[in-house]
Amino acid sequence: MPDDFNWAIGGEAGDGIDSTGKIFAQALSRAGRHVYTSKDFASRIRGGYTAYKIRTSTERIESVVDRLDVLIALTQRTVDENLEELHDGSVIIYDGERTEMEDFEAPEGTTGLDVPLTRLAKEAGGEIMRNVVALGAACEVTTFPIEHLDSSLEKRFGGKGESIVENNRTAARLGRDYVREEYSDDFGYDLDTTEEDYVLLNGDEAIGMGAIAAGCTFYAGYPITPATDVMTYLTGRIDRFGGHVIQAEDELSAINMALGAARAGARSMTATSGPGIDLMTETFGLVATSETPLVIVDVMRSGPSTGMPTKQEQGDLNMLLYGGHGEVPRFVVAPTTVAECFHKTVEAFNLAEKYQTPVFLVADLSLAVTEQTVSPDEFDMDAIEIDRGKVVNESGIDEWLDEEGRFTPHANTDDGVSPRALPGTIGGAHMSTGLEHDELGRRTESTEVRIEQVEKRQRKVESAEREEDWTPREFGDPEADTLVISWGSTEGPAREAMEFLDEDVRFISVPYVFPRPDLSEAIDDAENVIVVECNATGQFADLIEHDALVRVDRINKYDGVRFKADELAAEIRETLRPATGSSTEVTAE
Repeated sequence: MPDDFNWAIGGEAGDGIDSTGKIFAQALSRAGRHVYTSKDFASRIRGGYTAYKIRTSTERIESVVDRLDVLIALTQRTVDENLEELHDGSVIIYDGERTEMEDFEAPEGTTGLDVPLTRLAKEAGGEIMRNVVALGAACEVTTFPIEHLDSSLEKRFGGKGESIVENNRTAARLGRDYVREEYSDDFGYDLDTTEEDYVLLNGDEAIGMGAIAAGCTFYAGYPITPATDVMTYLTGRIDRFGGHVIQAEDELSAINMALGAARAGARSMTATSGPGIDLMTETFGLVATSETPLVIVDVMRSGPSTGMPTKQEQGDLNMLLYGGHGEVPRFVVAPTTVAECFHKTVEAFNLAEKYQTPVFLVADLSLAVTEQTVSPDEFDMDAIEIDRGKVVNESGIDEWLDEEGRFTPHANTDDGVSPRALPGTIGGAHMSTGLEHDELGRRTESTEVRIEQVEKRQRKVESAEREEDWTPREFGDPEADTLVISWGSTEGPAREAMEFLDEDVRFISVPYVFPRPDLSEAIDDAENVIVVECNATGQFADLIEHDALVRVDRINKYDGVRFKADELAAEIRETLRPATGSSTEVTAE
């Protein structure tokens, strides 16, 4: 890819790696460059290796690759962890007063720049600014205008006073000037700028944006990696639109609070990760049986149990599809990009209220923590449509009264969707229970009523299958013999992997897991079908085989690291070499 550049900073948790990476990512995006980030961090507050990586280009990018051009190494382990990505021409910026270049054992052709980061930071006003000194050095190495860094420093430190901002600007220039004076090399990197305007955000933030755009006015949650940023984004923002954020004492409280708010008429949401979904499952059944619209966000991570809280996986799919005792109607929507996290959140709220059914909105760590540049045109608020479903007011309540004048909140309708009267609606007084109930919401053990209500609730999903557009996203050559299928966040790496392949490929990315589109025709037309996902057992591949009644090849990755475009392209080639019908597993070596 033209102008494709890869940068990283690494050190110990607590060294300010994340904030430093964000500062540089914002500077690049404000310079009109596309940005795609990835993070490697341990599930601890201090200690343990952590890194922030940025891939940037003037062209759109949607994945990470196995290459590092400039590495800021605050520790020796930083180089050790990235040896395979360094190449002839890579530049390592390090503090020679703390580490010797000989300690790194970097690949041949790698250039080491000894920059006294700590000493220069102290000259600027404090050792804490050593990372900013390194950013200034990186600007010189890449001929990136340091003025773009200034605006990011203002955004990051503006609330702490102008003197703090000025000290950081000075620190950056000390780093730039040191490299300029001590090293006359042309390092071969020249980061062009453009006049384009981009928004930089991650998937959790996009979900929060989508919730506000959808009219969500209540959020309850409990902090858990990697879903916490949804709550962080909403806090202080949703209030401006009449909403509230509640930090509950645990996940059980969070979903029950959200359920109560939804019963009161608010558009309501909670977000968690796999362990939290486990705890919420019982209330999930109450949400469905009481026919309460609720959006539940699952930001997946490596499991089971505590697993690896800060690592990538798509392992919760079966739980989302089948979790809960009894048979519970639901929708499972899986955004495929950061921008889609916004749009699918709005759609999830509409589905929940239109069909009075709980909706699982499924992201994962890869989407949640990835900051990516998105065009502001992706967020056209005027195009947002709100569908609150069959909400009835005083003027329409008479249609839904029984012979004795009582409101029927669980009326047995043709499409399975009953009328919904919000609290305070004259004539709409009613009750609902987790027990099986009749049309009035009163508990019952009548076999006839039981059959009627089960079938009624199921008809809502059947109605949605007919009425909604479940079309997947499609790329590549529709006539190609090879069909690659993925769901959720794997879309970006798969799209870019197609550019590395020598042959034409048809790629289908599925954002709707249940109900899901019928892919049988596309599968029948292909000679080779490959399903790509980040789990060990091929949970989505199982669904494809169930639906299409064919065997598919599988590429599964479950080492806790997201797919990389070049890596995935190599795995697709290997799978196609002879058609074996067996799965290809990508694991840690």
